[in-house]
Amino acid sequence: MTGKAGGIARDVRASRAIYLLIIFSGFAALSWEILWQVKSTLAIGVSAEGTAITLAATMGGMCIGGLMMGHMLRKHPSVQPVWLYGLLEMIIGLAGLFLGLAFHGVERLDTWVYARMPAYASLIHLSGIVAVLGIPTICMGASLPVFGLIARQFKLSLATLYGLNTLGAATGVMFVALVLIPALGISHAAWAIAAINMLVGLFAWQMQQTGLTVADKKEPDAQNVSSEPVSWRESLIVLATGFATFTLEIAWFRALAGTFLATTDMFAVMLATMLLALAMGARSVAWLKRRKLSPGTLLCCAGILILLTTPIVERFDYYYWRNVIKLSAYIKTALSDNAYMPFFYIGEVCVIFIITLCLIGPSVWFLGIAFPWILDEHRSSRRVGILYALNTAAGIAGALAAAWIMLPAIGLARTAWVAGASVAIAGIAVMPARNRLLLATLSIAALLVAGFFESGIGKTRVQGLYFLMGKEPPKVLEAFEGPDATVSVMEYYDGARRLLIDSASAAGESGPQVKIEGHYMQWMGHLPMLLAPDPKNALVICFGTGQTANAVRNENPQSLDIVDVNPRIFKLAHNFRSNENVLGDPKVSAIAMDGRAYLRRTQKTYDIITLEPMPPTSAGVNALYSKEFYELARDRLGPKGVIAQWLPIHAVAPFYAASIARTFMEVFPNAILWIDPESSNDAILLGTKDNSVALGTNWPGFGRVPLRRDRSEKEVRSYVLLDTDKLKRYVVYGDIISDDNQLLAYGGALYPEKDLAKKNYILLHTIDDSIPIFGPEGKNQD
Repeated sequence: MTGKAGGIARDVRASRAIYLLIIFSGFAALSWEILWQVKSTLAIGVSAEGTAITLAATMGGMCIGGLMMGHMLRKHPSVQPVWLYGLLEMIIGLAGLFLGLAFHGVERLDTWVYARMPAYASLIHLSGIVAVLGIPTICMGASLPVFGLIARQFKLSLATLYGLNTLGAATGVMFVALVLIPALGISHAAWAIAAINMLVGLFAWQMQQTGLTVADKKEPDAQNVSSEPVSWRESLIVLATGFATFTLEIAWFRALAGTFLATTDMFAVMLATMLLALAMGARSVAWLKRRKLSPGTLLCCAGILILLTTPIVERFDYYYWRNVIKLSAYIKTALSDNAYMPFFYIGEVCVIFIITLCLIGPSVWFLGIAFPWILDEHRSSRRVGILYALNTAAGIAGALAAAWIMLPAIGLARTAWVAGASVAIAGIAVMPARNRLLLATLSIAALLVAGFFESGIGKTRVQGLYFLMGKEPPKVLEAFEGPDATVSVMEYYDGARRLLIDSASAAGESGPQVKIEGHYMQWMGHLPMLLAPDPKNALVICFGTGQTANAVRNENPQSLDIVDVNPRIFKLAHNFRSNENVLGDPKVSAIAMDGRAYLRRTQKTYDIITLEPMPPTSAGVNALYSKEFYELARDRLGPKGVIAQWLPIHAVAPFYAASIARTFMEVFPNAILWIDPESSNDAILLGTKDNSVALGTNWPGFGRVPLRRDRSEKEVRSYVLLDTDKLKRYVVYGDIISDDNQLLAYGGALYPEKDLAKKNYILLHTIDDSIPIFGPEGKNQD
């Protein structure tokens, strides 16, 4: 009896240890995917194509890994699975140590290819990303068949192991975005995650050495089990769930991005919510099996829930901004200026997480049951590998089809219908015949409800706060659903027009009665052209409504290149009269590309570069405010070249505003800060490569181009808020922004502080007491 009790205790300890290892393995796996996405966008530029390449390389590697490991385990069924699992984790960790060097190589390859054979760039990108991610992703994909062998040998539920791995992934997404990257930066975060992988591997090997993982030898012959083919019902289920999961991730995340701010932490929250719901589905398998339910019935229920949830997702921005955000604003007002902001931020993230889980959780929960259910039915690692490969391949197809085909063709709501209908049809096809009529009827009814309550996104409305503003709903003039973003133009009751990217305002144009909005955009073009002694070639990064580009054009350069990451932005230009059809000018070239990637790829030298990206804390925008970006810009400027960078004082806290200025001045020490006279919220950093004369001393453009401007040279000089000496004193309050620390994308930059403009002016007032302290409306608060 003592020996039997000892064996039971050993089995319990082994099971708990395996559960813990698998949770940490999932934690590291999704943490890597976050880092890979950041690194790949820096290496090959922000683009829908780049995202698709990274996704295809990641998921394709996992698919191959599952197939390869399943085949290997069939040939070598006696392998010790825990030892093999430890080996896979060690390889992933070691690959992570070289992550920075590997992506640096991809970046250099990208630059070389565009200079010599740009037509092959996409193929080279795919090859480069596959070379970097191939080994770790294959090892990640190989883990699931190993889980199957562990489950068989230790009499554990594979569905439970899969669910715990997914739970670890959900935790990893949140931890890396909210804690690890803000605290350590990208490079040190990669080392920390690599350490987790290697510790998991070492602990697995230690378990093997101590005999804790001595398996029960009473198991079926692996060769005989492996010879059974995967049934068409099982294949259909895993294909449908993989396709629908990634299709919904694209469609619903696009809708939720229209509700919440498009920051990196919000994307992490949405992804973690979906992963948690999938993990809950996997953990429900054993309980549901005991109740004699069929996976087909549950899959059909998932499709019905998806169809019924989509109309709510479409309108969720209305409920959020009308109710939740009011409570958030009330709490924010009640707090002191700074002391409780981190706690408020964490609380707000938790509230959004809970709301999102309640909204999409039930559908995804049901969707997450069928695949681990099927896995749990099999005792063959080879068949587990095949099923995992089918599920992963369908996921790739779903993500790419949703982003590149369905969203542009039918919109996000109908894309979600396709996901819901596909799993409902698959469920009906494989469920018991006695349930088919009822659930088919309910599925059709759910589709009709979804169609009847379609909200008209992209036709009569746009999601987000800017659609809800004003005395009456604005008119949607034009909208495009693209693989990377939804872009739309709205016109308000007073004639003002606004360009939206997802739900964020990219630029605006005032109505006939109002002349303020967009004023600084014009001077983003005028100022660098006026400061440069003889500007022939000009570059505008980020087109928006085209006001900056038009102002540059009016200053009469010989050539003007305009770069924007989204080609749809150029197609919407005709909706804004203020750009005066700048794209129709023969000396103007419109280039659809990530602005940073363009600077690295081009060999052209410019006399001026001016850019107004999205707000600094928006997802992906850190790359256009980092030291590495400014160094690229400096390399592309001529000897007396001038650069202009937007600094929205109302959008970032004082430390981060000073950090933007410090980073800018680190590369362009001869710099000044100019404030728009029509809006105290919009400042412009101006810098030059020429250090022979203090910037702002001369404005040769006023004598060079006879152009009617709304400010004289004397007035323009008076709006220099900080000259070079004062700017040097101001920037000591900030820190250097880099690609590694991602200072604007993660952490404190995202805290929802109030009265940011006033706080920034208080700091500026300490540098120069002649600068008045402005309130949120631009009024003197002294």
